[in-house]
Amino acid sequence: MIKNFRPLGDRVLVKRIKEENKTEAGIILPTETNQTIKLGVIIATGPGRQDERGNLIPINVKENETIYFVKYSGTEVDDDHLILRENEIVGIQQ
Repeated sequence: MIKNFRPLGDRVLVKRIKEENKTEAGIILPTETNQTIKLGVIIATGPGRQDERGNLIPINVKENETIYFVKYSGTEVDDDHLILRENEIVGIQQ
């Protein structure tokens, strides 16, 4: 299902990056931490959104970029993927 998926409007398909549950020293962390910012990689993007005049405003992110997003944002597709709107993306990792 994910391979042939193309988001509409200003939506993006994101694959979550799993967080490490161990520190460099080998200490095992609990699986649920209080971190609210998560990382993901953009798999597919929509064309952008339309303004009130019908002009297309292109989306500002590209495929394969690593992004930051808020923990409870978007719509889950499965355990690894979710759909976000562009305004739910907090930032792009440089």
